Amino acid sequence: MEHAISVRDLTVSYGENVALRRVSFDIDAGGLVGIIGPNGAGKTTLMRAMLGLLPVDRGTVKIFGDEVARQRKWTAYVPQRNVIDWDFPISVSETVLLGTYPHLGLFRRPGRVEREWARECLAQVGMAEYADRQIGALSGGQQQRVFIARALAQRARLFFLDEPFVGIDATSESIIVDILHRLRDEGKTLLVVQHDLAKVHDYFDDVLLINKELVGYGPPQQVFTPDILATVFAAQMPLLRQLGVLA
Repeated sequence: MEHAISVRDLTVSYGENVALRRVSFDIDAGGLVGIIGPNGAGKTTLMRAMLGLLPVDRGTVKIFGDEVARQRKWTAYVPQRNVIDWDFPISVSETVLLGTYPHLGLFRRPGRVEREWARECLAQVGMAEYADRQIGALSGGQQQRVFIARALAQRARLFFLDEPFVGIDATSESIIVDILHRLRDEGKTLLVVQHDLAKVHDYFDDVLLINKELVGYGPPQQVFTPDILATVFAAQMPLLRQLGVLA
């Protein structure tokens, strides 16, 4: 089976602070993987390093067996909502249309086909009626659904989503989870930084548990054992039992 992502010996530092240390793993194509860890564990750093968005001290990342830069048009990224300028004067439809640009080439502009495809992607996330709204006028959940639509418009094979469920309503979360599962069933590969441990078993096929180093990778029932979780979430063990994450 083809590896969607192969990470070898990845180490990232911010000055003298090591954010990730010698992380290695392979993710097969066609799966929904949660990136899990405590605050400051390096989850977002790992995602951004895999995307080539920050410098690394050492190690390699391959996407579909190739260099990251050569696979960008097949790789969609939905960042955390707090890094986006919601005051930027752009409409919902224009935001989604941006997803078509990686396949257009240097001198082409979106045409009728791309605009129809963008409208279809908005419909898939239940946001077609908001096409003419300014992106900042939407709720948090609606904004996240629009950025999912932009990723769909890119026709990506690999999706990176950084905490897509933070600060959104239950309806939007349910819609997004259904979309992620559908994309997985279509053979796409999805990596999602997730903070809510109670939903990990329901949402993900596999989890990648990190705490600056790789702690475990595999199905949730294999990785989320009391011994492993105690080493990573020691202070949260009572809450994990209360939430039913642990028996």
